[in-house]
Amino acid sequence: MAEYESCILRLRMAIDIYVKELLVIGDSDLLIHQVQGEWATKNVKILPYLHCIKELSRRFTRIEFKHVPQSQNEFVDALVTISSMIQHPDKTYIDPIEVKLHDRHVYCFHVVEEVDGRPWYYDIKRLIEAQEYPKNSMSK
Repeated sequence: MAEYESCILRLRMAIDIYVKELLVIGDSDLLIHQVQGEWATKNVKILPYLHCIKELSRRFTRIEFKHVPQSQNEFVDALVTISSMIQHPDKTYIDPIEVKLHDRHVYCFHVVEEVDGRPWYYDIKRLIEAQEYPKNSMSK
């Protein structure tokens, strides 16, 4: 039920900011396949959640649900982390984030210790909240 509630919240947020086309990526086999109608829903407690997601889905011009195995969901985890830090402002337009998929792996080094004591996502969160680049950044 928590997976469904999370999905419903995110769909409502997308509707609130006037998103018309949406790709929903999740690692829950059950949720994705039930929403797509590929798997039956036997648990009667889940039916209201499933019905709600289908009703919300009708508000989009195009919506697609895609399953990503949990072992491959680092990207999904990163997006969830970032989205959970953002307070949804009412009636504020948020530019869409364009995500490009590449056929090569990207390797990153993990930061062991932050020099300034702020979390790694501080600058990203500040950029999204303020909708402007930091003073010392190189923007085009």
